[in-house]
Amino acid sequence: MRGGGSGAGSLLKVLANNFDVLAWPVVSLVYPLYASIRAIETKSPVDDQQWLTYWILYSMITLFELTFAKIIEWIPIWSYAKLILTCWLVMPYFNGAAYVYEHFVRPTFVNRQPVNIWYVPRKKDVFSKPDDILTAAEKYIQEHGTEEFEKMIHRTDKNTTYSSNDYNNYSFYDDDYRY
Repeated sequence: MRGGGSGAGSLLKVLANNFDVLAWPVVSLVYPLYASIRAIETKSPVDDQQWLTYWILYSMITLFELTFAKIIEWIPIWSYAKLILTCWLVMPYFNGAAYVYEHFVRPTFVNRQPVNIWYVPRKKDVFSKPDDILTAAEKYIQEHGTEEFEKMIHRTDKNTTYSSNDYNNYSFYDDDYRY
């Protein structure tokens, strides 16, 4: 029989040794879930943006961990670093989620110019010039004629006209707007 050890002391020792494991779900899930529900119920868009941004960053952290799990398991301070980063993202005092989104995520993913992406398959001959949009257009004109190409362009123009109601479904960003 061992003497001198109390059950409460052992419990505190276990809690201290596993603080990162116990704090992570509370900091990363429980509090943000509660704050997100409260944000939905308010009329202010600022808190909605904060928590939507947090969930975007949380999913990016999760994807990063899933992708690099074998490497991360060799980093002994990863769980503490992730906990500190999450606290910084979550705490309203720091507003870290908004900062990361505004300075890193938004410039990367939000392109201010419309981009048309057309899939044009590559030629099978590796040594020849790869197909691009102009080559594909020339090939279409050779196969179908100039008039058919012009008809296709006009059909596309008619199909892409928007009414004023269509614009209500899109978000427009103002460069001077910060949250």
